[in-house]
Amino acid sequence: MSDPTAAGTRPAVLVVALSLGVTTLSLLQSLVVPSLGRIEEQLDISASAAGWVLTANLLAAAVLTPVLGRLGDLRGERPVILGILAAISLGTLLAIVTESLPLLLVARVLQGASYGLFPLSMSVLRRELPKERLSVAMAVVSSTLAVGGVVGLVATGLLTGDDGDYRHAFWVGLAVGLVSLALVAWMLPHHPGTASGRIDWWGALVLGAGLVLLLLPLSQGPSWGWATPGTIGCLVGSVVVLAGWVALQRRTAEPLVRPAMLTDRRTVVPNLAGLMTGIALFASFLAVLAYVQSPPEVTGYGFGAGVLEAAVVYLLPGGIAGIAVAPFAGRLVGRLGALPTLVAGATCGVVGFGLLAGLRGEPWQVVLAGLLTQLSVTVAYAALPALVVQAVREDETGVANAVNSIARSVGQALGSTLAVTSIAASVDPATGLPRAMAFTLVALIGVVASLVVVGIAVAGLRAGPGRGDGAAAGEEAAPPGAGERSPASGLR
Repeated sequence: MSDPTAAGTRPAVLVVALSLGVTTLSLLQSLVVPSLGRIEEQLDISASAAGWVLTANLLAAAVLTPVLGRLGDLRGERPVILGILAAISLGTLLAIVTESLPLLLVARVLQGASYGLFPLSMSVLRRELPKERLSVAMAVVSSTLAVGGVVGLVATGLLTGDDGDYRHAFWVGLAVGLVSLALVAWMLPHHPGTASGRIDWWGALVLGAGLVLLLLPLSQGPSWGWATPGTIGCLVGSVVVLAGWVALQRRTAEPLVRPAMLTDRRTVVPNLAGLMTGIALFASFLAVLAYVQSPPEVTGYGFGAGVLEAAVVYLLPGGIAGIAVAPFAGRLVGRLGALPTLVAGATCGVVGFGLLAGLRGEPWQVVLAGLLTQLSVTVAYAALPALVVQAVREDETGVANAVNSIARSVGQALGSTLAVTSIAASVDPATGLPRAMAFTLVALIGVVASLVVVGIAVAGLRAGPGRGDGAAAGEEAAPPGAGERSPASGLR
């Protein structure tokens, strides 16, 4: 590995630049969530049409993320990251100026490229930083996935309020994206790719089709109906196409994703944990936001908070705590290992969601519950990239983290759908608002998701070193099997 000091790379500034880029990803993902009602009103469209503002972004991410991760492995991360930041800046500018739903959807597709920033950032950190700094750096960058979501919600509250123009919030996304673009252009060194070969475009096309068929019903199921032919057909089609993709990868000389990577216990553990953590993240966000904004004089629960108050009072404390805890979580990964850290974070989530399920009558109780659930996500996001990095060769870092990003994205879509469906199914006809039991159910979904993460991590620990956990984050993975070439020595 090149010496960062000799190469002129300042690790702290590099981490800041990459963190800002990943913040752009989570910010653009979250700032439209509380604005969907305003988008519906200002563009004079239906609620289901407005929902495509979220769906288009998610579908683009599913298709683009593995390709961008592989492209970074092949061509080097710098040009790919710069291209992504340019695309999302263009898309955000389009979202600001357009008054057309089709053009807004185009903008959200361009913003969907931002999901590729996280796996590429992990590749940069693995190559540029010494082993003793790697776990902390990955934890700090990863924490911005959760923190940026809170920033997006706060920005929406500040700039749009309850009746403002939804476009105002996109100015924050544009500013962060442009600053990140400038920082990366100045700071990120250029290196050739760590992998050889080409991009498996057929594999990318089939994987993208399978993920679209999976995510479409997950995001649109509440409006389509879960028993409709379209929903069932998409879900069945996704199973068939994704199974065909696995078979295709086994027959391809240079596959997009090495088939052994999909079944290796060391990568299965973080991918399943990422799926469950994604469910918990969106269950927490949506449950807290909907609960605290409910008018108590009508429903008998909630605090009648506005969008800004809901974000600042009930979610921002968790975001601030996440920033403070991320370096500590990274050090914990380096000292104890990623799996014990993951257990600690998920246990925190069990407690937080349990509190939200049974004790939420006072504002401080909801603040505490939100703080604990967001900390659990921050700690999990600190551990997951470390698990991925120590499981794969250096030339697979980008695509392996892309697969983990997809798992988290599917989890977020599933968590959002479960929360929205649970809340919508319990609407009281007399008030038109959900009953209190709905929020208990959503919180219990978070408890179950967090318990599954605990179980996955404990199972990985019992499997022993090299089969789900290993030495401290940053050490090279052992060769996954006979006949595969040894890992690169980039972190030796």
